[in-house]
Amino acid sequence: MPTPHAPCADAPTSPYSHPADAVAADLGTDASTGLSARSAADRLAADGPNELPSKPPVPAWRRFLGQFNDPLVYLLLAAITISTTAWILEGAEGAPVDSIVILAVVTLNAVLGFVQENKAADAVAALSAMTEATSTVLRDGSLLVVPSSELVVGDVLVLGEGDQVGADARLLSAAALRVVESSLTGEADAVVKTPGAVGADTDLADRTCMVHRGTSVAQGTGRAVVVATGADTQMGAIARMLDSVEEQDTPLQKEIHAVSKMLGIVVVVIAVVVVGTLLLLAADRTPDTIVHSLLLGVSLAVAAVPEGLPAILSVVLALGVQRMATRKAVVKKLTSVETLGSASVICSDKTGTLTRSEMTVQEVVTASGTCVVTGIGYAPDGEVAPDADRDGRPDADPLEGPLRDEVTVVLSGGALASDAELTVTEDVWSVVGDPTEGAFLVAEKKLGTHGHREGRFGRIGEVPFTSERKMMSVLLTDTAHGTVIMSKGAPDVLMEHCARVRVGDADTELTAQARARFVEHIADMSGRALRTLGVAYRVLTDEEAARARRAADSNGGADLSGLERDLVLAGVVGIIDPPRPEAAAAVAEAHRAGVRVLMITGDHPATAGRIAADLGIVERGAPVLTGRDLEGMDDGALSGAVAATSVYARVAPEHKMRIVHALKSQGHTVSMTGDGVNDAPALRAADIGVAMGVTGTQVTKEAATMVLADDNFATIVDAVREGRRIFDNIKKFLRFLLSSNMGEVLTVFGGVVLSGAIGLSGHSESGVVLPLLATQILWINLVTDSGPALAMGVDPSVEDVMARPPRKPTDRVVDGAMWSGVLLVGAVMAASTLATLDIFLPGGLIETPLSTDGLGTARTAAFSTLVMAQLFNTLNSRSETVSAFSHLFVNKWLWGAIGLTLVLQVAVVEAPFLQAAFSTTSLDPVHWAVVVVMASLVLWVDELRKLVARARAR
Repeated sequence: MPTPHAPCADAPTSPYSHPADAVAADLGTDASTGLSARSAADRLAADGPNELPSKPPVPAWRRFLGQFNDPLVYLLLAAITISTTAWILEGAEGAPVDSIVILAVVTLNAVLGFVQENKAADAVAALSAMTEATSTVLRDGSLLVVPSSELVVGDVLVLGEGDQVGADARLLSAAALRVVESSLTGEADAVVKTPGAVGADTDLADRTCMVHRGTSVAQGTGRAVVVATGADTQMGAIARMLDSVEEQDTPLQKEIHAVSKMLGIVVVVIAVVVVGTLLLLAADRTPDTIVHSLLLGVSLAVAAVPEGLPAILSVVLALGVQRMATRKAVVKKLTSVETLGSASVICSDKTGTLTRSEMTVQEVVTASGTCVVTGIGYAPDGEVAPDADRDGRPDADPLEGPLRDEVTVVLSGGALASDAELTVTEDVWSVVGDPTEGAFLVAEKKLGTHGHREGRFGRIGEVPFTSERKMMSVLLTDTAHGTVIMSKGAPDVLMEHCARVRVGDADTELTAQARARFVEHIADMSGRALRTLGVAYRVLTDEEAARARRAADSNGGADLSGLERDLVLAGVVGIIDPPRPEAAAAVAEAHRAGVRVLMITGDHPATAGRIAADLGIVERGAPVLTGRDLEGMDDGALSGAVAATSVYARVAPEHKMRIVHALKSQGHTVSMTGDGVNDAPALRAADIGVAMGVTGTQVTKEAATMVLADDNFATIVDAVREGRRIFDNIKKFLRFLLSSNMGEVLTVFGGVVLSGAIGLSGHSESGVVLPLLATQILWINLVTDSGPALAMGVDPSVEDVMARPPRKPTDRVVDGAMWSGVLLVGAVMAASTLATLDIFLPGGLIETPLSTDGLGTARTAAFSTLVMAQLFNTLNSRSETVSAFSHLFVNKWLWGAIGLTLVLQVAVVEAPFLQAAFSTTSLDPVHWAVVVVMASLVLWVDELRKLVARARAR
């Protein structure tokens, strides 16, 4: 039983210079069982989580004050100061209404921005939790997968290929273990790790018996006891020295910033012209006149620039990414959504992504015949029976004699040459480790022979599987035969190492005829979409066994591959991994969206071709390129090949990289899936790296842009659809904000320039003619640029986003078509607002029986017209071409925002205390009717434009 946690000072100060068992003992850890769950919990409570030091979170009050850190807000604060000063100079009579209203608007904007930032931060935190790093540990003698943040000193880490090391640890054992430490030492090559102690003065890069947080396992397996966590790790020491690095803006963010900057410059120029014109036309330039002119100019600039756009963009992306997460697609970076929606090629692995990843041995071929294994999945429900008729169905005769002996060696041998474990929890069977290795464990249980090897075999060393070797071996002690090497791997590769074949309980020469028979069976199984694996073994001589033991003791198996010769072929298994039922529909949907699907797998070409044809990726008989084919091509030939070929088999990591680069050179936006450590470079090279959340290694998840929580290809297509929808929604609220703000600018500018024509001249004692007051413009900016814009960011699709080709990387977010629409809608808004003003004022262009009101009533009607025109514009902006009446009521949030804005606008017009604040007067039903009709012109004019656009498209 491990002792209670002692302070870290009880451990050796240089654990790499002490024997591994001594380090474990000093830490109160039993190397064979690990810590107890209670001891681990006590240590976690005492030492805190295994997290790197970071800056303390910014207090809420500082984040709130940060909302005021904006040049446009500075202008408003200056305007408040000017207005208050003028109020004081004029005698300080009554309340400084303008100053109070502007301050209220500024404060409300700050509150909205603060709330929106919190929502985005919460979404990012939730996504980070979903992609949290995990580690496999030994506790109470059982393997557990725990968040790396819960690792404690004394934990026994169980390391495998592709794992991210979660804490600094002293190796207890290693089998061909190689670790990439470039993130810590800068050394690019993987470092061979062994348990032997090194000197106390050894440099960090040469401490071969240590593994460190943030490094990754490139090859092999091992176990290590944690000696430091969090800030006490080597990575923690570096983190304390580093300042936070600002992330660069994405193309979408840069474009939005550029648009805002350009619009700001234009509006400032217009504001200066408007203020100058007002002052020139003023008959008496009193302080009040100057203040009101300056307030109008400043308000115009603030209202026209969508200063809330970054916050709205963050919230919309966060909400969209959260929706994607509910569909099992975890996007690690919010702004990656813009790339995801423009994917034009999806390069997908086969196993687990296009298939169910329920690896099941279905067939066993040996020298004496063929057997069928029934049942699907990890539950050991089924039987192993002869298949004498080769019809894929079990015979009635029992499995016995030489065939049973051979099948027993195949299934038991495959189970021994395995690092997987078969577990059951509440009648649910699962495999911890590689699914293919788990398939042997399940089949062995179905055969009923799994118990015969318990206590008979002990592992000495291992030569791990690599994508280059395509096989793995373990060195075992066998109480019956001494020392044995057991191998499994791709049959074509494994047979190159075999000289004999198992027949019954003996072995004989593997003749050319016997080889041909196995090759025939392998081709047959591959043609039926079965993955094939061979199993072989050899009993070592005493001299070989002694050398092998010494090699295993010194390096865990790194030099054992020389024993993989003259092996005895036990047999070949066919493993089925059926296509996911939803994968074919997802492939068809991707093709409909103009997205090409490529299958890139390490499986046999015949298997890859069959599955690809079944899923509709290619037609039956379509060519399949292998890694060997790709090696014989230069870049030019490869570019032509990837344009015509969609299925690739027997590929290595460098082949995936070349395929990605060839596709990107053709202008494609490439998504690449992967799960193994060897996939990480290709994932990082792709525009969208997609890691498997269930079977993927931590290294792959770190390299990826998106993690699939269910390892399902259909989820990628769903994510592409959602990415397109999010991008469309970004365009929607950009279209809305820009056109609405343009309407405000043109209204004020046109009202000043055309003041005489529309009857404004002479309606102000000071001579300054204001079509709208500064407080009214700020109110419009407040109520229409927040709720409605945010609601449009979660708008359901009104178009079939998968019926159009992918967006090109060169396509602009705000393109010429959008700018023309923005100018048209803005002009119509301004025209309808100024026309409403003219209708109710005498002496203008439009003389009606209603042209009898004073400036206050007419201005209130124009003010309300502009607000309602912007609400009608929310319906316009939902699509560039689709009618606003299509899917009119699908967005409840938008209608809620519209309803709330209407209520607030009516309150501003009719409530006495708000009338004083915003200089409004009550309107009668006739006024309101005119307001609604004039505001709706925005909708009808844009409907006519869309009708013309659709006609041109047809």
